[in-house]
Formats: sequence, structure tokens, C-alpha cells
Amino acid sequence: MEKPIVIYTDHIINRTLCYNFAKGSDSLLCHVKNFREYDKTIATYGVLRGTLEIIRKVKNYFYMDHGYFNQSKRLFNNNRTNVINLDGYFRIVFNNFIHDGRGNFPNDRLKKLNIEILDQNKSGKNIILSEPSETMKKLYNTPDWTKDTINKVKKYTDRKIIIHNKFSKEPLENLLRDAWAFVSLQSTAGFIAMSKGVPAYFTEISLNHIGKIQNIENPKINYNIFNNLAYSQWTLKEIESGEAWESISKNNSK
Repeated sequence: MEKPIVIYTDHIINRTLCYNFAKGSDSLLCHVKNFREYDKTIATYGVLRGTLEIIRKVKNYFYMDHGYFNQSKRLFNNNRTNVINLDGYFRIVFNNFIHDGRGNFPNDRLKKLNIEILDQNKSGKNIILSEPSETMKKLYNTPDWTKDTINKVKKYTDRKIIIHNKFSKEPLENLLRDAWAFVSLQSTAGFIAMSKGVPAYFTEISLNHIGKIQNIENPKINYNIFNNLAYSQWTLKEIESGEAWESISKNNSK
């Protein structure tokens, strides 16, 4: 697989991830303001400070962001996200912003995460509707996502709908205890919900195969998805060492 040009910005997290990715993949680095080779494959972290504009112009890209499980610790206050450390896992996705869950990977990396995966909760009552951020609404061109999705969900169930976002005072973990289903655009919290035994539904087209909203009263969790997700998220050390690049370049060249 073609090695990407790694596009970095002046943001500390982007720069850290990109520098380590470039080292692990032995790729060239280029500042976002200097990049012009749109026929090349790129890699970058996040969609701010000019990276999204480049992603939309190139043919192929590797996208980095926070992982699906065991993420770096973050605090959400006053409409701002503060990253406390970079000790967690980061996802690396080819030509998308989130892994679609497909694949047939073994469970060895999942076991290393040491996360508790619960059986499906068949006694839950509520539907959690996870609002996307304004950035994601713009990215996916879904300005009325909350209203549109509520209307769609109400066509197939009369259960109580609880709207939640990352700035909500009530922790998601508390809401999941009595949840029947979790609905989002493309939130990685959907996979967290699944690990807690709550079926997840995504409206983003590359993820809606995981569960159709019209089947929300007959939910089912595909637990094999967790193996596949574990093989698409990596620690900073694994990215820096080249282990991440060796795996993802191999699996995306098939």
C-alpha cells in the first residue's frame, strides 16, 4: 500500500499523533498550509484547522481520532473538550471517519483491552438519542439530525426518547442501565452502548447495517464487531513503533 503524506497542524494532539504515525510508517510530514499534492494518499488527525478541506480533495486518506474503547481521558465542559492525556487508544480508518465494524478478526486484541462486555439487556425501557456535535452535523450535512431522527424513531416505537450529548449532566453510563436502544449519527459511544448490552443504531450510511431503526423493537447485537474494532484502534506506542501501520496497511491492501 502507498505510504501516505502525513498532514499535521499546530494543534498539540494533531501534531503528536501525526509525528508518531509518520515515524511508524516511515512517511513524509507536511504542514497543512503547505500541502498541494491532492493526487497523493494522506493521513491526518481530526477535521479542524484545514484538515477536512484536504480530506475532501484527496482520493485516499487515513483518518485518526479517539478510539472506540479505552479512549484517552477527556473532560467536556462549557462546550469545550479537554484531553487530559494521550494514554488511550486512537482509531485509524481508511477512507472513512469511523470503522464500519465489518471484518473477521480474531479476539486477541479485544482481550487485551480487558473490557467487560455484557449480554444484551432485554428489559430496558428507554431510547437514548445521542446528539452529534455541530462539527459532525456540518461534516455529514445533517443540520436537523435530532428532529429528523426523533420523527423516524417514533414511526417504529412509542418508548420514551432521552436526548443526550457529551455535555449532558447525566452520565451516559447511568442512562444505559435502563436503555432499550441507543441511536446516533456515528458516535463511538454507540459501540460503548453495545458493550453494555444495549443495541445501537446508526444513521450514517456506512454503519446502518449494524441495525435498522425500523427493527428497533426487535434488537440484536453482533458481538463479532468488537473484534474488528479492536483491530482498528491503537495506542500511541503502537503507532510510533510501526505495529499499527504494518497491520492497517496489510488489511487495507487486500
